[in-house]
Amino acid sequence: MALTPGRRLGVYEITARLGEGGMGAVYRATDTSLGRQVAVKVLPDAFAQDAERLARFEREAKTLAALNHPNIAAIYGLERSSGMLALVMELVEGEDLSQRLARGAIPLDEALPVATQIAEALEAAHEQGVTAAPRSARCALARSGEASREPPRTRADPWTFSQVRRSSGRSAPYGCSRPT
Repeated sequence: MALTPGRRLGVYEITARLGEGGMGAVYRATDTSLGRQVAVKVLPDAFAQDAERLARFEREAKTLAALNHPNIAAIYGLERSSGMLALVMELVEGEDLSQRLARGAIPLDEALPVATQIAEALEAAHEQGVTAAPRSARCALARSGEASREPPRTRADPWTFSQVRRSSGRSAPYGCSRPT
């Protein structure tokens, strides 16, 4: 279900659509209780109507919410409203890494810090028993300012880590979507 600016999901007021991926549409929203900008990922209707997928999504969201690393966007919570389930997460301002790569090669002095930050995020996730889906990983290159001389700070979408290993040894694959 597409959301329009001004629509509310609990305390979150939708302000713009940011994109869509395998896990649903992503919107910019304002958290009206805390006065901050967030990203709200709404599950596709097919997922929201499938009890098994919904339960798996909730279990994995809880596991991914435990990831705490400067290179992984934070999950703030799950929001249920008007029959919809949405994941509320940190809004990462910046260019998607795939968009940056489409413009051409990244200079080595910029590429090395980005690669290091991605590797650090993967390591932190692996330490928590969470593995990644390298075929569809999404990262944003966040800068502190347009004129910044510092390399961009890379933030991975938590759904990049799309297989959560459980104590049973089973894994459950999920797709990724754009963080911003």
